[in-house]
Amino acid sequence: MPIIRIEMFEGRDREQKRQIIKEVTDGFSRATGASPDTVHVVLTDVSTEDWGRGGEAFADKT
Repeated sequence: MPIIRIEMFEGRDREQKRQIIKEVTDGFSRATGASPDTVHVVLTDVSTEDWGRGGEAFADKT
């Protein structure tokens, strides 16, 4: 049972998330031969206040 976790900034709507899940599942299944029914995709929305790079939160970048 593969589990694919994707962390991304908030802001995508339900249809975009459906498309991400479908595309990731299809691509993984093609690449590995796994049945799509066994592929789990977990999307985690993260606020830009809670994500940083280079010592600075993305929310603080201008």
